[in-house]
Order: sequence, then structure tokens, then C-alpha cells
Amino acid sequence: MNNESKLKENLENGVFVYTSELSPERGADLSKIKSNYDLLKERVFAFNITDNQGANMKMSSLAGSIYIKQAGGEPIFQQTCRDRNRMALESDLLGAAAFGVQNVLTLTGDYISFGDHKNAKAVYDIDSVNLIEIVKGLNAGTDMNGNKLNGNTRFYIGAAVNPESVPLEPQLLKFEKKIAAGCDFFQTQAVFDSAKFNKFYDFYKNFRNIKIIAGIYILKSAKTARFMNKFIPGIYITERIINELENAPDPLKKGIEIAVRTAKEIKPLVNGIHIMAYGIEDKIPYFLNEFEK
Repeated sequence: MNNESKLKENLENGVFVYTSELSPERGADLSKIKSNYDLLKERVFAFNITDNQGANMKMSSLAGSIYIKQAGGEPIFQQTCRDRNRMALESDLLGAAAFGVQNVLTLTGDYISFGDHKNAKAVYDIDSVNLIEIVKGLNAGTDMNGNKLNGNTRFYIGAAVNPESVPLEPQLLKFEKKIAAGCDFFQTQAVFDSAKFNKFYDFYKNFRNIKIIAGIYILKSAKTARFMNKFIPGIYITERIINELENAPDPLKKGIEIAVRTAKEIKPLVNGIHIMAYGIEDKIPYFLNEFEK
């Protein structure tokens, strides 16, 4: 078994990468994640397996990551601090590594109040910076308490950043902390304003060894955009974009056009793009065809 992350290999060799998301089902059926993987595996380099996304209960990211690995794909194992204490997080990381999973995205996690289990008790024993430190330690062969492992991990460590956050300064501080903790790459929240992203680039361009994969979201309609602005933390969709969607004869086609336009504007500044297309994953190949023209 190859002990190196293919995502790491591509990024470090200057390959412009595509990543996307596979969301496990609310149930034990793997057919949807399989069909989306089969559709995209020839075009997408690596797949984030979401971890109870939006604080909604789904099949575990660990199970989905192992499934994609065994299917021959390159999973990015998402871990949130919302649902597990430090011991459980370490345990799941070791389990993922034992099955050859080599990429992890460390996240604090959306608040329970956003999701479908509002009576659940959030954990937040540690935050995403602490989780990066834990993964770094596991890679070095010790657990969080310094106990030696019987077999260390080899994770390529990722984290999230929101380049459109208002204000931006707290994000930049957290960004630096994550790098200091041992982060190797970042996937950003969805980018809708390339001018705002340019300001973020002016900051991160000084960190030459850090790889940035920019999030690009394919919007279906103006209604979707308004919903996201209202209910999804960290999303900032401009009125100009909403008006474009509202006035378009085919809103979905316009949404793809907007996504392609934004991706092309920021392509020179990043190492790849992370494509988000919830419920319309079948449109990702079309998006990529337009983006690559």
C-alpha cells in the first residue's frame, strides 16, 4: 500500500487539483455515494466525506472514507470537534489510518442548533487548532498525552478558512494558528466575491508552503442563495449574484456560469478548487468542461 497521500503528491508537484464532497446518507444505504463517486472519479482528485454536515445526522465520515478508499478513490476524512471528545477523535483517526486513509480535514463543526438533533449535547472538548496538533502528534507516533503508538499515522493535514468572513481579521489569526499547529493545506468556504478573495491572497501569499484549495459553490436559484445567506454560517452571496439568478431564464445554467466565472478569476491565486454542488453533483462534469475551456 502506498503510504503517501496522492492529494499531497499532486499539490506538491504543482498539479492544479479538483476536490469535491460526497455526503453520506441518513441511513445505511451506500448507493448514492457510490453513484456520485462513479460519476466523478475520473475528474475529481479527492473527495471530502462530510461529517454530519450542518449538524444533521448522517452515516459517519469514517465509514464513508473507508468505503471510498476501498473503491480505489482518494478520500479526505472530515472530522469535527462538535460530536466527539479528544479520545474519540484520536480513536477514529487511528481507525481511518489503519484502512489507508491519508487525508484529514480538521473542523470545529457547525453548532447543534443549526441541525436536526437540537436536543443533542455538543462536545467541543477541543477546537480545530488542537485537533491539528493531535494529528501532527499521531503522525509522529504519539497520542495527545505523549503515549507511544503501535503504528503511527501519515495524514496530510487540512483545515478550513473563510476568506469572505466579516470581519476578516479573526479568520487570519486562526489561519496563522492552524499553520503553526501543523496544517499542510486549506480548503476555503465558498467564494462568491473575487475582490474579497484578493484581499485574503495578499495575506496568505507570504506562506509559500501552504496549499490553498478554493471553495466554489454551484447555486441552483436565487431562492437557494437567499436561504444560504440567512441560514448557513459564513456564507456571503452578493445581491448582484442573486439578481443575476433571479433574472435568468435558466437559473441553474446561470449558477454554473457564475461558478465558472468566479473560479477562473481566482485560479491564478490558488492550488486547486473545491467544488460544492449539493444535490446536483451530476452538473460537476459540465462545470469542469466550462472551466477548462
